Amino acid sequence: MKSLSAVKFLGIILLAFLPATLSDEFHPSGSEGKTRSTRATNTAEELADYWNFDAQHRLLHQLTIRPNHNVAKNVIFFLGDGMSIATLAASRMYLGQLQGHTGEESRLFFEDFPYTGLAKTYCVDKQIPDSACTATAYLGGVKANYATIGVTAAVKRYECEKGQDAANHVNSIAAWAQKAGKGTGLVTTARVTHASPAGVYAHTAYREWESDAIVEKSGKDPKTCQDIASQLINNETGRKLKVIMGGGRKKFLPKGMQDEDGEEGERIDGVNLIDEWKLKKKHRSAAYVYDRDGLLSVDTNNTSYLLGLFASEHMKYSLEADHEKEPSLAEMTKTAIEMLSKEKRGFFLFVEGAKIDMGHHRARAHLALDETVQFAEAIRVATELTNSRDTLIVVTADHSHTMSIAGYADRGNDILDFSTSKSDVDNELYTTLSYANGPGAMSRENFTEILQRGTVDPRSKDYTYAGTVPMKNETHGGDDVAVFANGPWAHLFGGLYEQNLIPHIIGYAACIGNGLTACKRSSMYRPKN
Repeated sequence: MKSLSAVKFLGIILLAFLPATLSDEFHPSGSEGKTRSTRATNTAEELADYWNFDAQHRLLHQLTIRPNHNVAKNVIFFLGDGMSIATLAASRMYLGQLQGHTGEESRLFFEDFPYTGLAKTYCVDKQIPDSACTATAYLGGVKANYATIGVTAAVKRYECEKGQDAANHVNSIAAWAQKAGKGTGLVTTARVTHASPAGVYAHTAYREWESDAIVEKSGKDPKTCQDIASQLINNETGRKLKVIMGGGRKKFLPKGMQDEDGEEGERIDGVNLIDEWKLKKKHRSAAYVYDRDGLLSVDTNNTSYLLGLFASEHMKYSLEADHEKEPSLAEMTKTAIEMLSKEKRGFFLFVEGAKIDMGHHRARAHLALDETVQFAEAIRVATELTNSRDTLIVVTADHSHTMSIAGYADRGNDILDFSTSKSDVDNELYTTLSYANGPGAMSRENFTEILQRGTVDPRSKDYTYAGTVPMKNETHGGDDVAVFANGPWAHLFGGLYEQNLIPHIIGYAACIGNGLTACKRSSMYRPKN
């Protein structure tokens, strides 16, 4: 056995010195494809000392990390919708390459948070989840059925009456925070009635019931099935939100009425919910804004309630937006924190980078990666505006996507571009990024013809990346998602766990909710019968 081990060891050593042109069936070498690499020679990386020093430096940093056992006065929950682990890896390369680096060694801002874990994302009834059931899990602490929000798994999709039954309702961390006297708010680049932000305040058997018109169109009675926009303005948790920012004006305005962009509302009850919100906040120093100038002019010191609806539908991708008109996610986050920082008992803020998911669904990876970079910038701003001694920041995703990073591209090759290697079957180029399904799926013959015409540049924001299974929209994935945390009790987020554990840890750290908390460590949680 000893001699066999020695032979194996010698074989490994010899392999290390074989010419680079040799390869095996599964690990080809060489770079036959075209490349637009940003790779610059770094001879230091050829030395063992470089890597040993880098590792030792990181080790020393890790040794300085100490758990923070303070109570979290403030909590900021960042949700990167559809931000899979592959999205994280590709986005850090994209960011690094924008900055002139090779990219692989770069890091998104929140990837330097001291604690990281993994969350399992399945619904009670689905192996692969959507943004509705996951919102109930990571905001309410209870796993639920696909397409339902803020209700238990006793409610299935479309079951209106059960969804309206308070006995089946699941309250979110925002409701827990409000009960504790904290200020609350939400920020999103989607419609504020979309699945993820709706998890902050709504209870519904179907995520699409964003307005009464959609409820009626689905064959239900809007008087029985309260739509999500109405819940935001009229029901307790939504009504108490101090900050609401995102898109979706059409869901709040009646048919026949145009919004600030000339788009017609869709409500059939004739109610202008924006005016309803203003009326309810009449004597409470409230402000309604609809563009970037309006947002930047808000006097946060003397404003108690803020409603910002910056688009008729979802807000635009950062790469396609009119930045004179639409605020960035970072700008909205900054204003929200300035608004809520006045709260004596602290605050809970939900911030969603919604367009990551939408870019993936269209198989437009460039948009998805750029939205991830914008999301990271909002987290940087939030971190600089708060103090980790009393503010817990949690960053995660609701679900993954089917985008993969594949092949054997050279170091520093443009992550958006074709790989530096070709297919060993038909000798054609392929991109490093691709999807398991979606609108980019097509026959190999057609794809090859397009490439031969030289009319495709995958680095374009409009490029649709190849997929395997043809579908109108690319789907979610069933992978675990990463959780990053910084601040009080952030160390509790390490490990692998069910997604619904997340709000329970937040409740513990912030001393809110009905479970075990840092303020009542000796208490025992007994679920209600």
